[in-house]
Amino acid sequence: MKKSLNLRQVEAFKAVIEQGTVNRAADALFVSQPAVSKLLMKLEEDTGLALFERVKGKLAPTPHGMRLYEEIDRIFVGLHQLEDAVDSIRRDEQRQLCIGVMPALSGSFVRRVTMDFIKAHPGVHVSIHTRSSQFLADWLVARQIDVALVSNAVENPYIDREPMLSSPLFCALPLNHSLTQKRVIRAKDLDNVPFITFESVSLTDKLVKEAFSAAGARLNPVLNAVTASTVCEFVAAGLGVSLVHPLFAEWVGKRIVLRRFDPELVSTFQLCRVGAARNASLVEAFVDVARRVAQQVSDESFHNV
Repeated sequence: MKKSLNLRQVEAFKAVIEQGTVNRAADALFVSQPAVSKLLMKLEEDTGLALFERVKGKLAPTPHGMRLYEEIDRIFVGLHQLEDAVDSIRRDEQRQLCIGVMPALSGSFVRRVTMDFIKAHPGVHVSIHTRSSQFLADWLVARQIDVALVSNAVENPYIDREPMLSSPLFCALPLNHSLTQKRVIRAKDLDNVPFITFESVSLTDKLVKEAFSAAGARLNPVLNAVTASTVCEFVAAGLGVSLVHPLFAEWVGKRIVLRRFDPELVSTFQLCRVGAARNASLVEAFVDVARRVAQQVSDESFHNV
């Protein structure tokens, strides 16, 4: 007979994965470190799975551990959605707008749009949810959120998409890099130069590989990262160069140099919504503000580069 999993064990396991260490997980759960270790051991015993292995004295999740974490995270997301649904029912008499935004746009852009929207609609309760583009697309179709700012990789017949924040990719360079002397960087200039790439499923990675291939230049990837903030941080640290949307430069301020890249590779984000929204007038008002701020951001980006 299979043993039922204990919720406290699951919480401890999730905390260790997300916090990185047993000590930090214990602090997050307000329990002792031995208590967390005991919960992990009991979870492995009950599941019959080796969830962690020790690497240089630290716990590292095994492939089984990561697979279990992904399933647990999916369930917890569902629970949060249920909590949001309950909150939505309680707020039935209030006007509210739920906004989804991918991590790359969760900084100053969504702040500027939301602040301008709230100034024009002070009585509206706004909530912002930051997740990956595909998660947000699923939530949009399920009407868990009203509008979403995502990457251009999202395609769904039930979603209305509007291009936003289109811009050529710029070459991001460390401050002391020799190529900062050039006004325009070409693919040939980056032949075999240490390069920080985005994940292989991203449009940016596809565009970069096509440009290098067409120019006969060798791409020399030294690090692969998922988020633009991570890419820019490693560029600023001097590990290599990359190609990024100019909006991402805000993450690192003046610690990197942006130069125009030839050939021009255009990156575009999308503002998405579904038809017959429960609060269509608020969604339309938010979209109008987003368009205006996107134009302002685009003008500022080109002015500063």
